[in-house]
Amino acid sequence: MPSFVLLLELALIAVVFAGLPLAYLWTRPGYSFFQRLNWVLVFMTFDLIVFGAFTRLTDSGLGCPDWPGCYGNSNPLHALGDIKQAEHLLPDGPVTVMKAWIEMIHRYLAMTVGALILVQVWAASTKLKSLGKGPLLGSLGLLLLVCIQGAFGAWTVTLKLQPIIVSLHLILALLLLAALTTYAQQFWVEKNSSVRVLRLRPVPGLLWLSAFAILFCQIFLGAWVSTNYAVLACPDFPTCLGSAWPETNWREGFTLWRQLGLNAQGEFISPVALQTIHWAHRLFACLVLLVLSVLAWRILRQSNPATEGLKRFAKLLFSLLGLQIVTGISNVIFQWPLVAALLHTAGSAALVFCMVRIGYWTSWKRL
Repeated sequence: MPSFVLLLELALIAVVFAGLPLAYLWTRPGYSFFQRLNWVLVFMTFDLIVFGAFTRLTDSGLGCPDWPGCYGNSNPLHALGDIKQAEHLLPDGPVTVMKAWIEMIHRYLAMTVGALILVQVWAASTKLKSLGKGPLLGSLGLLLLVCIQGAFGAWTVTLKLQPIIVSLHLILALLLLAALTTYAQQFWVEKNSSVRVLRLRPVPGLLWLSAFAILFCQIFLGAWVSTNYAVLACPDFPTCLGSAWPETNWREGFTLWRQLGLNAQGEFISPVALQTIHWAHRLFACLVLLVLSVLAWRILRQSNPATEGLKRFAKLLFSLLGLQIVTGISNVIFQWPLVAALLHTAGSAALVFCMVRIGYWTSWKRL
């Protein structure tokens, strides 16, 4: 169990990190503090997702092999002796001074998001009389989601990077980004106000929902590729090991509950299973490209000048699909370079953000 002193030190670090954006928000004119805080949380969560990918791609996930601290300390400086001893025993192992700092900075950023959501809950509670229970209930839901995400972060470490846990950790982070974006773009109207919010809803609800669900399936497949280190299982493109349809083993490749690098029987996972994982991500990408392109195309066909904001997001959607194609192919051809892999994850998060923004114009009364 972590000591009280360790938890107190980590809480103080979270307060310091959260204090920086809060000080900035407090001094900025324009929108209300509550509105600005909501969008800052979206920005911070996007950054957290990208830095989490950097943590994973640099093999820093076990840079501090305990949780929530680092060898029982709040920062790697206080644990240098233990870290250097582990690094001396395994120079190419998961624990080094650099990896420890990367892992702890990721945790600090996560604590910052959690602290800012607590501030959001407080800000929403001050608006009960004017805006009703909606903002507070939504903020409490976000707090619950970030707590669940924190639990998966802990299990990522304690279960030694088990692929399904790491994959769900990313999915939950993107769900948090989607929920925060949905919350931030709400137009909260005071209870006694005569203002009525009217907006066009030209986006077919079922098409949007189908596209959003397909996108999340593809993101899970991408996370499954990354967490199983299957990116280079097919080192060529568009074929896989020179074959238009490689040998596959779907049962072994998609047995979800197992240790990293092992199959369900505890043996080393076969190259064929890794090929299957990689190939599934490639095949599903074709469906994602088709469905999201149809959605963007239907939006761009709108002739109403009032939908110009929506059309900008449709164009962004096309651009992000292009980015994902380029970075996805680059990961294979150039042997998984760090920049391309980071951009691929950032592109996935940006697609989720873009889809939620498009969802603001969604109608559920038409196909």
